[in-house]
Amino acid sequence: MLSTEHRQKNIVAKIDARQEERIKDFIQGSVYSFCKNSSSNQFAARDLFGGTNRNWEGTPLQVLYNWHEQNESSNPQKMAAKDLGWLLLKVLRDDPNREFNPIKGYTLKYEWIKARSGDGSAVTRL
Repeated sequence: MLSTEHRQKNIVAKIDARQEERIKDFIQGSVYSFCKNSSSNQFAARDLFGGTNRNWEGTPLQVLYNWHEQNESSNPQKMAAKDLGWLLLKVLRDDPNREFNPIKGYTLKYEWIKARSGDGSAVTRL
């Protein structure tokens, strides 16, 4: 289970609270959609937002890339992806409805393991 041992870093991009909330809402929707529609309960940030989903234009994620590009990061795409990874961790740790386990490897993956009832107690093992 994700816990305080999984360090949370602040993102590098300086964006306002409203922008960050929009990004976190977008991430949460992507996670829920993936878990609902995928045959696997395991995913990494790049499964959701890389590969064929790497074009962030028209999404709240574009703000991260734009900030790094405008602030002359040596690799805006890589830095925006790192920020996204930290926001994904925050979204998963703070999720009141689902519980996730980290899976260590070359890239950090997560596994959706439980849904929670309205009172926060676990109700289902997936």
